Amino acid sequence: FLGAYLAGGEVTSTIRKGIVDPSIYQKNPDIFIIGMMSASLGAGLWLVLASKRGWPVSTTHSIVGAIIGFVIISKGYSNVSWGTVVSIASSWVTSPLVSAILAFVLFLSAKKLILDKRNPGKAAIKIIPFYSFYVALVISLVIAKKGLSKTGLILNDQEVILFGILIGVFTAFVTYILLIRNSENIKKNGVESAFAILMIISASAMAFAHGSNDVANAIGPLSAVVSTVQSEGMISSQSGVQPWVLFVGAIGIVFGLTILGKNVIKTVGENITTLTPSLGFSAELATASTVVVASYIGFPISTTHTLVGGVIGVGLAKGVGHLNLASIGKIVTSWLITIPAGATLCILFYVILRLIFNV
Repeated sequence: FLGAYLAGGEVTSTIRKGIVDPSIYQKNPDIFIIGMMSASLGAGLWLVLASKRGWPVSTTHSIVGAIIGFVIISKGYSNVSWGTVVSIASSWVTSPLVSAILAFVLFLSAKKLILDKRNPGKAAIKIIPFYSFYVALVISLVIAKKGLSKTGLILNDQEVILFGILIGVFTAFVTYILLIRNSENIKKNGVESAFAILMIISASAMAFAHGSNDVANAIGPLSAVVSTVQSEGMISSQSGVQPWVLFVGAIGIVFGLTILGKNVIKTVGENITTLTPSLGFSAELATASTVVVASYIGFPISTTHTLVGGVIGVGLAKGVGHLNLASIGKIVTSWLITIPAGATLCILFYVILRLIFNV
């Protein structure tokens, strides 16, 4: 919720304005509004169907495909900003690759600095707070740069960095205290129990990163509709995202996770490779870092693709034999059909809505 509300606006502008030039609908605002509604409905239906089956498909690519479908049926192929589409689609390769490499490196560092030590429990208490510092630093930099501006508090670059460092130090200190207090449990249950504590932080970071990047998928079209209605039919590519629209998207992410998330969680958490807390931490931290940076610069990569890449990366760190290649093949197949599925369903809803509203 906090990631979506505090840091989601940058990517929203790319989803809403980058795939098509809204000005081409200036004389047909009703068509534009129906098209954006159709895009939300089409992408939403595909995501519900995929979630029911446990397919970790990209919400970003679902809405991108849906908007492509709307532009094609209403204005033709030539009016799609294919350069932007290619850039977004390239994240099929780039985001999982970056996350996989980072997860691979993070796990190897944890293995060398903690897991392979003669006394891994003692090493964990010393080293894990540094990982906590890194997690908190990454997230707090985005909060300071993007989120606080929505409250009217504008910080310069030096103040942003100082804010991030202070939050990072505080988080590292709290982590250290928790590890000290649980040192007997760590000795009893093994060093992986120390990483279990760290996973609370990395999971929170991953959730924040997911919200900051994926809220755009729902509210991009909604924001376009709201700005068009409020301006009495004037379609602008410069209008900002209303805070209440971000709030609606943030609430929706939380409810969607609660109601439909369990099958996808099982696929990513169990069906790619067997995860231990140290492996899960590495995958989550790599994903959070990749997604937060993408959200920071306004590039709508797929959080889902990025997380799958992170999990594959830690699986490779253990060895290719630890990966479920059949499951990975099914996941990639679901990725490939997402954009055409979103486009097809959007076109279907577009035709239905035009008939209903006689536009």
